[in-house]
Amino acid sequence: MGKLSYGIESSTVDYMAQEVRSIYDLGTEIAIVIGGGNIFRGVEGSVKGMERATADYMGMLATVINALALQNALEKVDIPTRVQSAIELRELAEPYIRRRAVRHLEKGRVVIFAAGTGNPYFTTDTAASLRAMEIGAEII
Repeated sequence: MGKLSYGIESSTVDYMAQEVRSIYDLGTEIAIVIGGGNIFRGVEGSVKGMERATADYMGMLATVINALALQNALEKVDIPTRVQSAIELRELAEPYIRRRAVRHLEKGRVVIFAAGTGNPYFTTDTAASLRAMEIGAEII
């Protein structure tokens, strides 16, 4: 996340947190589906000879790294958050459970969805549409 060709630039993550803060302060319920292309893109890995499903799972892990970075930045500006992952990573994030995500939103927490849909061959764009429909989002 940032101007670097890969990796996480803290000033960019902090800027994103401030942008979210401005929306959060309006009383808006916020859910974020985060990508991982700044760390690893599954499609690019498969082009370089890696088995596609493995490359996609690596991309899902990259989204978890970004979710944790964003969570940290949001919590530094006093925004309560929860990270939910479509793949089980119990020590790092809650599992994605639709009803729990909705409840977090109702309680004023920002929910960050990580690991896409949890399935290879699907982009985080697909995950954004899917999660929006599942939680009853009004806009994407």
